[in-house]
Amino acid sequence: MSDPTIIERPVSAVSTSLSSLHPVIARIYAGRGVSELSELEKGLETLLPDGAMLGIDAGVARLVSALKQQESILIVGDFDCDGATSTTTALLALRAFGFNQVDYLVPNRFEYGYGLSPDIVEVAKKREPDLIITVDNGISSIEGVDRANEFGIDVIVTDHHLPGTVLPKAVAIINPNQAGCQFMAKSTCGAGVIFYLLIALRRQLQQLGWFEQQGIKAPNLANYLDLIALGTVADVVPLERNNRTLVHQGLARIRAGRARPGLLALLEVAGRDHQRISSSDLGFAVAPRLNAAGRLDDISLGIECLLEEDPQRAREYAEQLDALNRERRSIESDMQAQAMAHLESLDLSEAQRPAGIALFNEQWHQGVIGILASRVKEKLHRPVIVFAPGDEGEIKGSARSIEGFHIRDGLDRIATEHPDLISKFGGHAMAAGLTIAKADLERFEVAFAAEVARQTRKEDLDRVIETDGELAPKQFTMELAQMIQEAGPWGHQFPEPSFHGEFRLLQQRIVGQKHLKMVLQEPTTGLALNAIAFNVDTNVWPDASINRVRTVYRLDINEFRGQRSLQLMVEWLKPL
Repeated sequence: MSDPTIIERPVSAVSTSLSSLHPVIARIYAGRGVSELSELEKGLETLLPDGAMLGIDAGVARLVSALKQQESILIVGDFDCDGATSTTTALLALRAFGFNQVDYLVPNRFEYGYGLSPDIVEVAKKREPDLIITVDNGISSIEGVDRANEFGIDVIVTDHHLPGTVLPKAVAIINPNQAGCQFMAKSTCGAGVIFYLLIALRRQLQQLGWFEQQGIKAPNLANYLDLIALGTVADVVPLERNNRTLVHQGLARIRAGRARPGLLALLEVAGRDHQRISSSDLGFAVAPRLNAAGRLDDISLGIECLLEEDPQRAREYAEQLDALNRERRSIESDMQAQAMAHLESLDLSEAQRPAGIALFNEQWHQGVIGILASRVKEKLHRPVIVFAPGDEGEIKGSARSIEGFHIRDGLDRIATEHPDLISKFGGHAMAAGLTIAKADLERFEVAFAAEVARQTRKEDLDRVIETDGELAPKQFTMELAQMIQEAGPWGHQFPEPSFHGEFRLLQQRIVGQKHLKMVLQEPTTGLALNAIAFNVDTNVWPDASINRVRTVYRLDINEFRGQRSLQLMVEWLKPL
């Protein structure tokens, strides 16, 4: 792979509104499109009103009717972290509202696949629900909703994935991405969508005097913001302003120790102090452990962990999830080695490499192909689809894309031009899932590469690292690192600040088998800085002959045995 191009994030003139901030913080915000201090307010009062969300009134009306009749409700979720947090939130809140018959069902990905399929409706029917509520799925479940209707089971769809041309015949569809929906935060995740439905339902029940009639206190929905924050970060949706508020509020609750016992237990087994966590801890410590259940076994284990009220029992669930995550890492490592060995065996130059990569191996684990697709995409900077064996004669793929290629729309175009090629697909701009016949793999590879080439330019396939520029010698301080931490939350399309620069390399050693621990020296002041780069190429590092490096890094605070010190988290490293 050639070296990436390092560029500074374009910044228009910093507005006078930001002039009261530290100049580096003002520059960081301006580079992310923030021009007014008011845009940085993250109080709950800044959340967008639910009334703009299409379908929410119909959903509330059906739920009010169900509550008055004490109908049986079944939540059908997805098998990832967003699905787990959506399911947990719906269960906890509806029970707090006074629903007496609420349960959940999440399809096992290996038996039923994704969403409210007709087969899952057959399973659901045995529970005799009056109403099914989908969370984080359902917008593409045309046949499943039809089957539910045949059985006399109403369906409320809550989802955020992009809809197709035909919508399911549900009693209500709440999805900010459906045509005609005026809700501005289109990147709201599945947990966020069900949260908004619950907000509207609570308000309606308050207006009806329901809680007073039942002698119960109207639940404070802010109690579930830890779950909403986790779902939002885990699903890697853009952190537009509304999502930043949800994540900020959820993080504040977690730091105060007012989170679900299961979430706190997951942080504990991951070695994270809940009082000091950031959004990245949710994404890299909590979410993978919950997702491991859905990838290797059954996401119900993760949901039960989040539902659990007893801290000791929650810890036991968390330890089981941690063990599954270690197993997932081992499987992923083997699959990644096989994938890269296969790509190297093709002996293609960068110019010869297809614009879109499709990979398949008979031994690959269906639950881990999404992670593998992400890893290969990061290395090759191309849209990648990884397939694993599915049902008889079929293979199932998980896709990850790059900026500039909308993967769901790309699959839609392939399906239109080759109607018999893709059995089913769904997703959004950066991630998707699909099923094809195994016999059609080679034909799909050609069609996929051609579609990516058609929609992208050569420069789209060249890796570019955007940074927030260089730090002045006197800006390497704990104070600035603390300011950057507090200026978040950071996430997708509101990235954590990074900087680039050249340093003298004073010390280097491998820790944890593949992480490079260094001492770097700022060349102007001579300041020595601790630094670490994760997952380096141990064929290159350490190398005593290297004494100067070019880096892209984040300013961080390391805490060890009660001591806090400045540390550079190196994201990219090149010898000079």
